Amino acid sequence: MKKIIIIFLFIITSCSTNKVVNNHGTLSLEKKLDKISLNISNINDVITVLGPPSTKSTFDGNIWMYIERKKANQSIFMLGKKKVIKNNVLLVQFNNQGMLINKEFYNINDLKKINFDKDITEKTYDKKTFISNIFSSFREKINAPVKKRKKK
Repeated sequence: MKKIIIIFLFIITSCSTNKVVNNHGTLSLEKKLDKISLNISNINDVITVLGPPSTKSTFDGNIWMYIERKKANQSIFMLGKKKVIKNNVLLVQFNNQGMLINKEFYNINDLKKINFDKDITEKTYDKKTFISNIFSSFREKINAPVKKRKKK
């Protein structure tokens, strides 16, 4: 009985009441936003202040995205579920000479207001081509179980 109490006390004392906060992306994005100015700052200034971008636009390489996300544990009773405290996104756009021409900041409340299209794009091709049918028949033959032959 004493061993169970000692083990139970050991488990309880090793638990921490401090909330664990996980940061992802560029820290203090909202504060650093004021350090870059439109038509004054260039690509090098933005990299100096914010660092390399979290991602660049696929369609236009002159649009960079910076992301800041902060998550914390909710409580000991929620068994490790995390709550998003901060979710900030900064979009910066440069012209062809590398000057900053646009910056847009979105916080967690702004991101909730964005409506995404619910339509689903249907595929217009058929996956079963002649070649794929040949390879699938080879795959079936390779994966088929080996029959045991009778010895004569």
